[in-house]
Amino acid sequence: QVQLVESGGGLVQPGGSLRLSCTASGTGFSIYAKAWYRQAPGKQRELVAQITMGDTTTYADSAKGRFTISRDNAKNTVYLQMNSLKPEDTAVYYCNLGGAVHGYWGQGTQVTVSS
Repeated sequence: QVQLVESGGGLVQPGGSLRLSCTASGTGFSIYAKAWYRQAPGKQRELVAQITMGDTTTYADSAKGRFTISRDNAKNTVYLQMNSLKPEDTAVYYCNLGGAVHGYWGQGTQVTVSS
């Protein structure tokens, strides 16, 4: 069983930065694909960024050039560095290990971009 705990969300002004962290308990962290999703009010959950076991990264078009996903297997932690934040980035951000259908989810962390 894997449990995920996210942190790092908050209120930030447009143009600002945040770094989200997701730490996993349990074993097998390194073998899972890791991803960040987000869900804005009234919208479906969407994939923001993903990193595979082989460190291949993919990003939503909205995140390219602004967000960076990374992981530290020694710390069982995956990160999402978010720069140049926009009001449309406002959402609850969720960490995922092992895929959207059968994987594990964190509880979510709120990111609000507003002046």
